Amino acid sequence: MPSLKAETGKTKPTVIAVDPGYDRVGIAVMEGTALIFSECFIPPKGAVPIRLGAVFQHLGKTIKKYKPDALAIETLFFTKNQKTAIHVAEARGVITLAGVEAGIEVYEYSPQEVKIAVTGSGSADKKSVMRMVNMLIPMGNMKRHDDEYDAIALAIAHQSSSKFRQTRNI
Repeated sequence: MPSLKAETGKTKPTVIAVDPGYDRVGIAVMEGTALIFSECFIPPKGAVPIRLGAVFQHLGKTIKKYKPDALAIETLFFTKNQKTAIHVAEARGVITLAGVEAGIEVYEYSPQEVKIAVTGSGSADKKSVMRMVNMLIPMGNMKRHDDEYDAIALAIAHQSSSKFRQTRNI
């Protein structure tokens, strides 16, 4: 089996992590433990199908640019607003499709799994997660949306999970 470096020119696994949404999408790309890109993508206003199409196209371009080995996405967190939950589920579908279409593995993590990986507690609040992300990944003073922080935390969770799987030969 060829090495990762021979196939991609990279020496460390790269993940694109996506905090799904139809009005704001957090995206983070990590190579090993280094954050190489993050953003909060805001699709143009309009009908949900138009927004979902913009999410799909933008994510496809980002995948093509960074050539990740995997895509990590959060499982759906149900809220009281069913309409919002349905739209987020649809966004998860187009995000997953973008990964599958690009030929990369798709991994799902619950919000609790992400919180445990980043803070050590599955019941950590958003501020605790953001504080730990800042401690784990040097990012400077640039202001970031919550969605972007969520994507970075998801990338951290995936990379630590991947290391665990590699050491266990699973």
